[in-house]
Amino acid sequence: MSQQPHNVRWGILATGGIAQTFAKDLTIDPKTRNVTAVKHTVVAAASSSSKTRAEQFLKDVSASSAAKAYGCYEDLVEDPDIDVIYVATPHSHHYQNAMLCLEAGKPVLCEKAFTVNAAQAKLLAKKAREKDLFLMEAVWTRYFPISIYIRDIITSGRLGTIHRVSADNSFSLDPDNAFSDAKSRMINMDLAGGALLDLGIYSLTWVFQTLYHTQPEKTRKPPTVTSIMNHFKTGADIHTSMLLNFPRDKELGGDAHAIATTSMLYSSNPDGKGSVGPAVRVHGDQGEAQIWGSIVRPTRSRLVLKDGTIDDKEWTQPGPGKGSGFNNGYGDMIQPEGEGHGMFWEADEVAMALLEGRKEGKYETLDESIVIMEVMDEIRKQGGIKYPEKIESTEYPLRLG
Repeated sequence: MSQQPHNVRWGILATGGIAQTFAKDLTIDPKTRNVTAVKHTVVAAASSSSKTRAEQFLKDVSASSAAKAYGCYEDLVEDPDIDVIYVATPHSHHYQNAMLCLEAGKPVLCEKAFTVNAAQAKLLAKKAREKDLFLMEAVWTRYFPISIYIRDIITSGRLGTIHRVSADNSFSLDPDNAFSDAKSRMINMDLAGGALLDLGIYSLTWVFQTLYHTQPEKTRKPPTVTSIMNHFKTGADIHTSMLLNFPRDKELGGDAHAIATTSMLYSSNPDGKGSVGPAVRVHGDQGEAQIWGSIVRPTRSRLVLKDGTIDDKEWTQPGPGKGSGFNNGYGDMIQPEGEGHGMFWEADEVAMALLEGRKEGKYETLDESIVIMEVMDEIRKQGGIKYPEKIESTEYPLRLG
C-alpha cells in the first residue's frame, strides 16, 4: 500500500495579487511535477481590511468551503489548524507580520525582499531559531528546476572557473505617467518602494545563487558592492546598477565579479520572447551558461562550451494541462491554460522541510538572506535612500497602518 503524501495546511496572510497567485498554485496536484511526498491545502486566509475580503479571496483561489476567513492577522496566527503561514504583504510590513507569526509559534514563508533592512532580517532569524521554527524567504526562482540545473552545471565544473556573472531584471513601466499620483507600491516610500527591493532582488538572486551559493559554505565570503541609481520624485530608485566583487581564494580562481542591473525605464525582455539575448550570463573559462527571457520566471537556458557543445533547453512549468480550465499568473504575466505559475516549487520545499524537520530552506539559508539584505542596505546607502523610520524600525510590535 502506497504511503499517503504529507498534507501541509497553509494560512495566507494578505489577499493581494501575489497571495492569490501563490494560493492558486497550491491547488495544483503535486504529482503533475513528480512530487509525491507532500501536498498542500489552503485552510485559512486573512485580510487586514475585512473578513469579507478574505472570504472572497478563498473563493477566488478555489479553496475548500471549510477554509476559514479572518478579518485581522492576529486571529489568523492563533488558528491551531495552520501548519505554516505565507506572508504576502508589501516589503514594508514583512518584519512586523513575520514576527507576529513567529511569536505565535507558526512557521513562516515570507515574501521577498525578506525585510526592509538587514537588522530586521537578523531579528527574524534570531526569533525563529530561539523558537525552533521554520523560516524562509520566498525567493521562488531559486527553487525552479532551471535554477537547480544552472547551479549543478557550475558545481560540476563544466564551465570551469566562474569569473563573472551578469543579470538584468528590468521592466518598461513608464513611471512618470504610470505612477504620476505617486501612490503605487512600486515607488511609495512608505511601502519600501523602488526598483531595488522589488525587481533588483531577482538580479541579485541570480548573482548570489551562481557566485555565492555555489561556493563551499565554510569558505564563501560576502561581496563588496559599488552602485549608482536614478530616483523618482518620491525618492524611490527607478534605475539601479550594481557592481559586486566576490572574494575568492587564488587557488579557486581569485575574486569573481558580478554586474546586477534593474530598471523601470526599459525592459530586459521587450517582446516577451527573449529575442534580445540572454538576461543572465554566467562566464566560466570553459564556457557560458545563459538564461533567456524573464529571469523572474525563466523558461529557456543555453549552455555554450569551449569544446563546441551548445545545449538549449526549454523549461515550461507543469500544471493540470490544456482543457482543465485552470489559469494563473501575476500582473501581466498570465500563463497559458493549464500551466502553473511556478510558485509551487518553493511551497514544496517548505513542505519537505516541515516533513523532514528542517528549519531553513535548502537553496537559500537565513544567513544568505541576511547577507543579501546587507548588500541592499549598502546599495541604498550609496544611493541616498532611507525609508521612513517606522518601516526601518526593529521595534515590535509597531502598528504601521
